[in-house]
Parts: sequence; C-alpha cells; structure tokens
Amino acid sequence: MQAHGEWSGEIGQRHRQGHAIETEGRWTLVLDARGQPESILEINTDIRQRKAKDREIQRLAFYDTLTGLPNRMLLLERMRHALANAQRRRQGGALLYIDLDNFKTLNDTLGHDKGDLLLQEVARRLNACVRSVDTVARLGGDEFVVMLEGLGADPQSLAVDARTVGEKVLTELSQPYALAGYHYRSTPSIGIAPFQGPETSVLELLKQADLAMYQAKSAGRSVLRFFDPQMQAVVTARAALEADLRQAVAHGQLGLHLQPQVDRHARILGCEALVRWSHPGRGMVSPAQFIPVAEETGLILPLGRWVLHSACKLLGRWKDDPRLAHLTMAVNVSPRQFHHEGFVDDVARSLAVNEAPAERLKLELTENLMVQDVDQAIATMETLRRLGVRFSLDDFGTGYSSLSYLKRMPLDQIKIDQSFVRDLFSDPSDEAIIHTILALGQSLGLEVIAEGVETTDQHLLLVRAGCPAFQGYLFGRPLPAEQFERLLHH
Repeated sequence: MQAHGEWSGEIGQRHRQGHAIETEGRWTLVLDARGQPESILEINTDIRQRKAKDREIQRLAFYDTLTGLPNRMLLLERMRHALANAQRRRQGGALLYIDLDNFKTLNDTLGHDKGDLLLQEVARRLNACVRSVDTVARLGGDEFVVMLEGLGADPQSLAVDARTVGEKVLTELSQPYALAGYHYRSTPSIGIAPFQGPETSVLELLKQADLAMYQAKSAGRSVLRFFDPQMQAVVTARAALEADLRQAVAHGQLGLHLQPQVDRHARILGCEALVRWSHPGRGMVSPAQFIPVAEETGLILPLGRWVLHSACKLLGRWKDDPRLAHLTMAVNVSPRQFHHEGFVDDVARSLAVNEAPAERLKLELTENLMVQDVDQAIATMETLRRLGVRFSLDDFGTGYSSLSYLKRMPLDQIKIDQSFVRDLFSDPSDEAIIHTILALGQSLGLEVIAEGVETTDQHLLLVRAGCPAFQGYLFGRPLPAEQFERLLHH
C-alpha cells in the first residue's frame, strides 16, 4: 500500500455469524496534510453470488448436467495433458470407450426417465472402478470414456493393466440395476486404445477407441476389444474405396456386363445385368467389395439408377433387332433402392426415356426385402406391374421365406439359389429342396430358373428334375454388352 497507494483483490473473510464469505476488496491509502500515510480506506464487496454463477458457468461448459461427469470438451483437454505427461514421465495409459448395449430399447419401453436413472448409476459405478487420477467422462447419449493414466510403459504390462480395468468395468456394468421399482439388466461393449505419448493425436486416439468399441459390438456385445492397427488399415482402405466409388459413379468408370439365361436346350432367353467397375489404378474391382460399401453409404441409390437406366437403354435398342427383341433383362434391386420413395418414378422414367418395352424388364428382388414392410413392398410391386414390369425372386430359400407373402406377391419367376446347386452332389437335402422349389413354382404358376450352374452334371440333374431355365458359367460368363450382342448375332 505504501509503495503503490492502492490495492485490489479477492479476500477470504469470516462473517460475524461464523461462516466464510468471499469478498472483493478495493483499498486506497489516505495521506494526511503533510503527505504522510494516515489510514487505509477499505471497501469490501460480497461476491459470493457472482462466484457461484462463475462456478455454474464452468460446470455447464465442462461437465455433463445429468451425471456430473466431465464432458467431451474437458475430456479432450485432459487427454492432451495425459499424452504430454506420458511422454515426459515415460509412462503409458489407455482410453476405454464404453457404449451401453440396447440402451434405445430401454428408453422406448420404460421411458427416458428410467434411461436417465441408468446413466446416473453407470456414472457412479464407473467412478468406483477407477483411481482418483483417472478420468471418467460422458460423451453424450449412452457413450462413456474412461482415461487411465500412470500405467506401465511396457506394452505388455500396459495391455494387462488396461484389460484388468476393462474387465472390472464389464463386470460392474453388467450387474442388475434398480430403476425406480424396475429391475433392469444392461451390458456394455468396450473398446480399448492404449497410448504411450504424443505419437497419436487426441482425436486419433479417441477414434481408435471408438473403432475398437464397434469391433466389440460386432463380436456379440458385452465384450471388450483392443484397437489393432490392422483394424485401422481396413477402415482407411474402406474409406478410400468409398471415395473412389463416388468418383466412379460420377465419372463413368462403371460398365454393364450381361450373363446369359438359357432354356434346357441352351437357347438364350435373356440375361442378367451385372455392374462392373474398372478403376484406373485398382483395375477390376469385385462387386463383393464395392456393393456392400454402396449399400452402407447410400451410393447404391445413384448406382442403382445408373444400372436401371443402362439396362433400359439396351432394351430400347434391342426392340428393333429381330435377333435381340425377344430377350429379357434382369436387374438386381437392393432393399434400400426398392424402398426409396422415388423408386417407382425412376423405373417409369428409365423405361419412357429409352422407349424400352416394360415387359422385357425383370426386376430381381431378394426375400429379405420383405422384412421391412410386406404390404408396402407388395403395393410398390403392383404399381410397377401395371406398367408391365416383371419380377423375379432372387436367392429363393435363403432369406425370409414365407408362403403367406409368396402367394400375395405379383411374381413371375423364382430363382433357385446357387448354394443349393453347388452342393447338389455332396448334400442329398439340396436335391430335395430343388424338387420342392420346382413343385412350388409349378403350383403357383411361376417360372423357375437355377443360378450358379457350372458343370454338365449339375445341368443334367436339374433337367431331369424338371428345371426349365438356367444361368451360370457353364453357359457363359458375364460379358460387356457389345460382346453379348455379337454372341447373339452369330
């Protein structure tokens, strides 16, 4: 005070009634007539309410309001410190990413209030599983993260320590819960990503633990899985494939190949349109690789529209050629594509724009397509049937088989799945199944075609069983449209 003449700051004081108070002081040095220090003017203001508001703002910014745990923002900050400490002290740590199995079912059946009680109890149990130096955080929804610090630097001992805690968490969270009169059982899926310093970024580490958690989900839930670099390589490769597929759809790298469908005398009745991808760097990419990616990412919609348009373009061209006009064109339709609201318009537009005969277009559907909404699926088929489009049920006998919907569907054909044909001579039951499918087709007035026919013996046995049509390598591999047309012309 003597040096500067004033001072300000926060002071901890005690109220006359005995409790502590927080004040903000502003002190000023008072001088006498000779300029000598005489006294201090003290003005102290009670700031308890302001400090309480500041603490509440900090709590809302960095802590989850339901569970009181650190939120994502605070977790990321603590992870940055943990990675730096791990390098400085030559220690290890681990991130446990925890997701509650079937949490949505609890919310939908017992209500969100019971779901909130479960989340609060999970937070309490997680805190009881770890040390005071560790961090338990809630990312949102039913996702929690446990960050373990100060573990051994040796990779093997680090993995053992992390697994020990992970198994403890797995056991604790699998115990029954009492939720306001309801007894409920829940299980977690846990992904573990070890770390030993800043060689991995905070977000990368979180992604690794998340990826390991999804591996735990895929393994049947209620398990824990460690992150494996090979796992990351698979994900990275899949992301690259998706990016390349988007380019392929946009820049015309896709082509249509046609596989012949023949009668028992090997006369070509039609063909199945199969999409092929010739990548400038990858070469020919197998449909088994890119079709699942297209399904998951939604690219199956533009891809499916392109196949449909290309097939109708060929049919429009063939109708004026006497050697090609009789051919049918089978086009596979994915469940996602079929249930899209614009599917009927896509089919109608493709037929109209290309002036293709609708009765030559045969849409191949799978039985699993019926799982979502049987009545809506049948209504869509009826609408397209009125345009003249025909339908074939693909992979018959391997999916959601039900005679009750089979008799209601406006089908023209059923396909005997290649798995029954392949094992025809090694599994006697397959021959019986094929006879049953043929009898069913005959009784319902449906055409039957066997796919995957690769040998003469298979063909002869199917002919003796009464199968009228075939598709497979024995009669021809998928060919580019131009080669297929030349085959028919000669």
